[in-house]
Amino acid sequence: MGSLDGLKVLDFSTLLPGPYASLMLADMGAEVLTISSPSKYDLVQHYGAEIEGTGISACSAWLGRNKKTMFLNLKTAEGKEIVRRLISDYDIVLEQFRPGVMQKLGLGFDELRALNPRLIYCSLTGYGQTGPLADAAGHDINYMSRSGIISHAGRTSDGPSLMNFQIADIAAGSMNAVIGILAAVYHREQTGQGQFIDISMMDGCVPFNSLDGADFLVSGRQPVREGEMLNGGCMYDYYETSDGGYMSVGSLEPKFWENFCRCLGREDLIAGTVSPENAGEIKEQIRAIFRTKTRDEWSEIFKNADACVQPVMDLNESLLQDEQVRAREMVVEVGMPLHEDVKVKQMATAVKLSGTPCEYRHAGYPPGYHTREVIESLGFDYDTLKEKGVFD
Repeated sequence: MGSLDGLKVLDFSTLLPGPYASLMLADMGAEVLTISSPSKYDLVQHYGAEIEGTGISACSAWLGRNKKTMFLNLKTAEGKEIVRRLISDYDIVLEQFRPGVMQKLGLGFDELRALNPRLIYCSLTGYGQTGPLADAAGHDINYMSRSGIISHAGRTSDGPSLMNFQIADIAAGSMNAVIGILAAVYHREQTGQGQFIDISMMDGCVPFNSLDGADFLVSGRQPVREGEMLNGGCMYDYYETSDGGYMSVGSLEPKFWENFCRCLGREDLIAGTVSPENAGEIKEQIRAIFRTKTRDEWSEIFKNADACVQPVMDLNESLLQDEQVRAREMVVEVGMPLHEDVKVKQMATAVKLSGTPCEYRHAGYPPGYHTREVIESLGFDYDTLKEKGVFD
């Protein structure tokens, strides 16, 4: 049994934040049914390579792992009735429409809670259900920008820099959705009552200002690029090597800094700490030292140094070769449904439970695959509804 066996989730979300949240729940044992429309384009479902012979993209197979999937046109009366029937059984809803959309469809929290008082209803949006930006469109880059975290990220010479992963979507959106849902499940176990969960991706980014944000709210001092401990203002940084690679240096504490300096052959820098008064000058000296050897040569030097120094790896090195990723089983092989001879490598869920470990039963099905199964289990006639456009 998975740790979340017995939880049943209706997932109306698309793109990345909601589907990744429900993926985590599914890996931990929840039964997830994804409801989508074939007429609504989902760029994440079509992103990246197609798994040979399956017609399914790598991202769709990953985000659809351990889930069922059906098509439903929520604008039809029949589609709405199908959702209402499902609510008696699937008592957790995850949706990612703009505020008010589900209410206009007659499928908002109040309407569905009247059918099932135990309903937990999580709305995951960019800016939340309230405030002047509640109805505004946005993406990861926008939520990070308005939260303040980008104002002191990047280089002084170049300004903000793009990230190649979705901080607001996953770290702020997906994770907080999972936390909120599980907190509501615990509350329901104590009281029998469900509740509404309002998750904003921008809200989730605000605490990511972390140390500098806490300091600003007391001191009023604005952090600046390459002027703070963790954004380039000290030796905590990336350093280019002779072969164009990079090493990451996180030697903040005195013992790590001392070990770092000894590995560089610069014991004279130990007394100045990781944040010397002439930080810019010292950093240039360290940059010059790193450019004298290759990344792999430096990796070997620091391998057992206890200095918080690691190489910057590419995906091949990290996901397929790294001994730590392998030891932690963070890449798993998952069978493709409908193709018994096909297995696909996927990133695992990072939650390690000793008694109820995550299971990776199958990769994602083709979108809409379980439509007939679900419809007929509810007592509806699939072919009649199909003719009415209920699955368009």
